[in-house]
Amino acid sequence: MGGYEYVSAEQLAGFDKYKYSAVDSNPLSLYVMHPFWNTVVKIFPTWLAPNLITFSGFLLLVFNFFLMAYFDPDFYASAPDHEHVPNKLWVIVGLLNFVAYTLDGVDGKQARRTKSSTPLGELFDHGLDSWACMFFVVTVYSTFGRGPNGVSVFVLYLLLWVVLFSFILSHWEKYNTGILFLPWGYDISQVTISIVYIVTSIVGVEAWYEPFLFNFLYRDLFTTMIIGCALTVTLPMSLHNYYKGYSSNTLKHDSIYEAMLPFLSPVLLFVLCTVWIFQSPSDILETHPRLFYFMVGTAFANISCRLIVCQMSSTRCQPLNWMLLPLALALLVIMSGLVQRYETLLLYLLTGIITLAHIHYGVGVVSQLSKHFNIRPFSLRKPNSD
Repeated sequence: MGGYEYVSAEQLAGFDKYKYSAVDSNPLSLYVMHPFWNTVVKIFPTWLAPNLITFSGFLLLVFNFFLMAYFDPDFYASAPDHEHVPNKLWVIVGLLNFVAYTLDGVDGKQARRTKSSTPLGELFDHGLDSWACMFFVVTVYSTFGRGPNGVSVFVLYLLLWVVLFSFILSHWEKYNTGILFLPWGYDISQVTISIVYIVTSIVGVEAWYEPFLFNFLYRDLFTTMIIGCALTVTLPMSLHNYYKGYSSNTLKHDSIYEAMLPFLSPVLLFVLCTVWIFQSPSDILETHPRLFYFMVGTAFANISCRLIVCQMSSTRCQPLNWMLLPLALALLVIMSGLVQRYETLLLYLLTGIITLAHIHYGVGVVSQLSKHFNIRPFSLRKPNSD
């Protein structure tokens, strides 16, 4: 990738010392999904690389995203008096979402089964998960849409950020405690989303128009579940785990500033994007919601990946992500009023730059770590075994 090395020598040394440490206390995961995954993993041949399983699951989510982008580009397809997404497609989307979730659950088991566990595998898995957050949130939005019985694109934007911050919270925990506490919300959300897709294929999107309890609509349940899970489960458990590390004097960072450093870039990304929404002369979120979500989710994924590299290598988190600079410059240009007619073009250009840069970063890091550990990312054969 142009010879540029994203992972420093200090970080490579940290990866050499890395030991996986995670806690999964979710009853759904422990008593339902893990036994299921233990059965499923036996289907895969022992020559199949775990990273290939991980990447396949991610591509299924990407496929769902673009499938819905074709049939529901502006999130109006589920609104009354609009042409709905064909019911049979919801079956496909639901099954692919569950398969993607299953593949994400068995990749680690395949690694242990084939004795091919490496720090790269964990980084690859969680790095793709950080990008996948945007894909599955935006895709499920099409079941309700933004009609009179749906939620506005701005509310979905805020819900997307709730999910994104919930994701980075678990890696903030690990950055400070050295232990990855797997969030309960992920397993619950993936099973629920898959069920919602299948139910939609049976009853149609019209079923979501009706209130399910008094005047409480399904869209309100959708919103309440995301926010409620974050505020009553994810956040309290993260704070509790951090406090346990503080009480036992096992935290990796002493100062509050160092402990909170991973939040600086995500918060700035949220602020810049939100200011853009409110200052937009063409009401950019209303006119191009899917593209705006994609830009936000991709920039967030890059921030998350860099944090994961730092926490796995026990190195200091970078205070600022460089992707904030072109975003800030774009915002200044927009607020100046000089390119009012070209705001959409600017969004496309910025999204393209961020996406290509993130892919370049991902491929570069995978290539560098593959070379460092003398492995192939998508094969169990050693490079020198040919």
